Amino acid sequence: MTETKAVKSEQTRALIVVTALKLFRERGYEATTMRAIAKEAGVSVGNAYYYFGSKEELIQAYYDELQEEHAAACRAVLAAEKDFAPRLLGVLKARVDTMVPYHEFAGKFFKFAAEPTSPLNPFSSESGPSRNSAVQIYREVVDGSSLKIDKEFRKELPELLWLYSMGIVLYWVHDNSPGCRKTYLLVERTVPLVNRMVSMSRIPGFKSVTRELVDVIRDVRA
Repeated sequence: MTETKAVKSEQTRALIVVTALKLFRERGYEATTMRAIAKEAGVSVGNAYYYFGSKEELIQAYYDELQEEHAAACRAVLAAEKDFAPRLLGVLKARVDTMVPYHEFAGKFFKFAAEPTSPLNPFSSESGPSRNSAVQIYREVVDGSSLKIDKEFRKELPELLWLYSMGIVLYWVHDNSPGCRKTYLLVERTVPLVNRMVSMSRIPGFKSVTRELVDVIRDVRA
């Protein structure tokens, strides 16, 4: 009985999220109310608020589910590749693959995520779990590779790669090419550059620059 109830609860939660995304796309984020979402989903308003305290929480749930999809889509390439560049390329392509179905209304969400005070901001405390999960994927990219770099730089590299991926996401939001072809091209053309710059960090003349970069990252984070 308990297991059946848990399954039903998760199904209701998923239905509310799917319904909300549908209405956000059709009516716009601001024009869609929790009452309208509940009515469309066939649940009471109280039930909708039981699962999600606000519309922002619904979008955060969408981000969390998208992150889970990305993590699952990365498994094959991370298991098969050992070289850094193919691992990074596969993970970034998987990121775009999982986002493409939502491209139609990505811009509507981005303008709210771009607001510094919004809980949807990728740097907000509310986005912390999703952000940490994303950084962890890039930590796997680095730790599971044959990459040999300074250990302090190695610790900070996953977060730098996540920031790089956020730049890819920003470009994707504005990419109107068929199937987001230009975003894939951007990934394919920039990964070799990133690989080259990371590899150069081993060169004696660049080690001091790398250490300074690590200090900057840590000072900004503090």
